[in-house]
Amino acid sequence: MGWVVLMFSAPLAGIADTGDDLGMPSGPVILTVSGNIKHTNVGSEAQFDRDMLEALPQHSFETSTPWTEGSSHYRGPLMRDLLTRLGAQSDSVHVAALNGYEAEIPVSDFEQYDVMLALQKDQKAIPIREYGPLWVLYPFDHDEALLSEKIRFRAVWQVMHIDVR
Repeated sequence: MGWVVLMFSAPLAGIADTGDDLGMPSGPVILTVSGNIKHTNVGSEAQFDRDMLEALPQHSFETSTPWTEGSSHYRGPLMRDLLTRLGAQSDSVHVAALNGYEAEIPVSDFEQYDVMLALQKDQKAIPIREYGPLWVLYPFDHDEALLSEKIRFRAVWQVMHIDVR
């Protein structure tokens, strides 16, 4: 007589059952998103490693920035796509950086412009010492309106946390 083994699965305490699985980070977490989001993977947060962010639809553009020399090619998911993937509902996001800098960014920026969460510069991961690993980056060369001081303060580098308010 053989044994029949039945296995049941239940959500673990602290792990949200989103119905739209984000997956779990298998590498170091480089971004945490919290706040008014529908889809989470660790408690009430969405945590991403590099592979998870690279699995999102990617966008690219070439632009110069006020902080770098010349023009470079940047690649990463658009902020509006990230927020849509998370089921975010908000008029603004609060972005915090590794260096302690914080900025409030209206979601309307993401709808009006192709603002990306840059993962790569010139086909290479962006090192921390060069504004990485994640950079909320505006396509500065694509619209004169983006050359304002107000927009420069919203282009947060060394991003580690986004709070959807």
